[in-house]
Amino acid sequence: MVSAVVLLNVEPGQVNEVAGKLAGLEGISEVFSVGGRFDLVAVIRVKDNDTMAELVTNKMHSVTGITNSETLIAFKVFSEHDLEAMFSIGL
Repeated sequence: MVSAVVLLNVEPGQVNEVAGKLAGLEGISEVFSVGGRFDLVAVIRVKDNDTMAELVTNKMHSVTGITNSETLIAFKVFSEHDLEAMFSIGL
């Protein structure tokens, strides 16, 4: 599993529309509207780097309204949710 966080700026008034389109793309698990320098944060979880590259460079960037993005590839994911799931199956 490969994970990434993508920070996005969008055209004024397009936050909800762009977020909805992104949330519908396979591999994007969540999209958050946020305050600060960026308008949206997309969380990606896919099977491999090739799938990540296809999603970020082709599918996401074809969504109208995105003006800028910054992709942060995760080296390792630390999640309380994941730890609870491991212990519940006896690992």
